[in-house]
Amino acid sequence: MSKWVLMLGATSAIARATAAAFAQRGYAHYLAGRDMAELDRDARDLSLRYGIETKYGRVDAQLVETHPEFFAEVLRAVGCLEGVVSAVGYLGDQTAARHFPQAAHVIQANFTGAASLLALSADYFEQRGHGFIVGISSVAGDRGRQSNYVYGAAKGALTLYLQGLRNRLQPAGVQVVCVKPGFVDTAMTFGMAGLFLVASPTHVGERIARAVEGKTDVLYVPWFWRYILLIIRAIPEAVFKRLKL
Repeated sequence: MSKWVLMLGATSAIARATAAAFAQRGYAHYLAGRDMAELDRDARDLSLRYGIETKYGRVDAQLVETHPEFFAEVLRAVGCLEGVVSAVGYLGDQTAARHFPQAAHVIQANFTGAASLLALSADYFEQRGHGFIVGISSVAGDRGRQSNYVYGAAKGALTLYLQGLRNRLQPAGVQVVCVKPGFVDTAMTFGMAGLFLVASPTHVGERIARAVEGKTDVLYVPWFWRYILLIIRAIPEAVFKRLKL
């Protein structure tokens, strides 16, 4: 019997790499996103490369009213799930996000939509008494910086949400992993100035799969971001507010 993983935001570079890492371990995949043509190509590629079962369907993270029926359709298609990986997200433009209509879009894409889908996942796994949830947050959520504070606020909210889910679901035997990538070589970061220590999506995907296997709660990837953020969080606010970060 196949072990199915639901991959949300499946056409992002990190999601594709994570899907490949789980496929190498024999997991079947239900890929979900907005672009059906890309989902079809990715599903076919995973099946050919790794010999796994794949299915796919459309979901828009921001259309929260559609999520219950979407999740029900996934369960009808695969029978039962072993895990859910949420890679939904949108960087947006920080300058535009100073005005709330754009800020609301960033928040909905990175937190509200993800939380809606993860709430359904949490209820399902809690009742089942087994499984794992992976939410891809960001190091940007560890401290508010002028360069991306709206995106960081949304990811910080997601980090706290995942922490609460972990606390809630621990008695049910459900694993919740919060992934905090640093700079990753993706379409989202392409052309951004000031990038350093950039990781490949393949590395990130493999580390996510290992985190599930190793029962990791919080994963900074690459690993050194844990210590970079430890230093950044330790800077006193009186000093930090004067920095150009």
